[in-house]
Amino acid sequence: MSVCFWNSTLTVPANNSPQRQSEAQHAALCKQLGYTFRQPQLLQRALTHRSYAPEHYERLEFLGDSVLGCAIAHHLCSAFPSLSEGELSRLRSNLVKEETLVILAQQLDLGRYLKLGEGELKSAGFRRPSILADALEALFGAVFLDAGFAAAEQVVLHLFVPYLSDVDVKTLGKDAKTLLQEYLQSKYIALPTYTVLATQGLAHEQVFQVECAIPTLNIATHGEGANRRHAEQQAALAAYQSIGK
Repeated sequence: MSVCFWNSTLTVPANNSPQRQSEAQHAALCKQLGYTFRQPQLLQRALTHRSYAPEHYERLEFLGDSVLGCAIAHHLCSAFPSLSEGELSRLRSNLVKEETLVILAQQLDLGRYLKLGEGELKSAGFRRPSILADALEALFGAVFLDAGFAAAEQVVLHLFVPYLSDVDVKTLGKDAKTLLQEYLQSKYIALPTYTVLATQGLAHEQVFQVECAIPTLNIATHGEGANRRHAEQQAALAAYQSIGK
C-alpha cells in the first residue's frame, strides 16, 4: 500500500502588496462614504478613468447624475417646506453643479483613489475638477447598482447634508448684483448705478473697470473683469461686502 501526500502552497498577498494596498484604500474610502460595497468590482469601476481601462466609470456617472438629482430634490422638499418651486430649483442646481461636487470630492481626497492612464497622471488628472466631479457621481451610481436607491440616497445625504448646513440657503446660487439689489429693495433704497470707467487692452483681451455707486449710502466701489458683466459683478460684490453683508 502506498500513500501519496500532495504538497500544495497557498499564496497569501504580502501586507504591502498592491492588492492589499488597494483594498486598504477602498476600505478607507468606504468608511468616508458610510457604505460598504457588496460588489467591490462596482467600486473599482467607479474609480477607473477611461484612460486606464475599457471598463471605466462613464456609464456609472450617467446613472449617478440622475440618482444625485433625485436624492437632493427629495431632501430639499422635505427639509424646506416653505420654499417655492423656483427656490428649490435654484438650490438643487447649485448643489449638484460641478463646483460643489469638486468640494465634496476634495474632502474625500477622491483623487488619490482614482485609476488614471499615464497621460492623465502626468497632467495631474487626479486634481482636474471635471474628473473629480464625474468620479463622485460614478460612486453614487455604483452604490445604486449595488444596493438600490435608498442606499445611494443615504450616501448622497451623508455627504451633502453637512455641506448644506454650512451655507445660507437664501443666498446660495445668487450672484452679487442680485443679492445687492434684493438688500437695497428690502431697505427701500434706490438701486445702484453701474458706470464703465475705463477699458484697457486689445480688443480680444480687454479689461473693463466699472464703478458701482449707491449715493444714498455714500458707497462707490470698483470692479474689474474681462467683460462688462463680470466687472459689474465684482463691483457689486465689493459694495455688498462694504455694507456688512
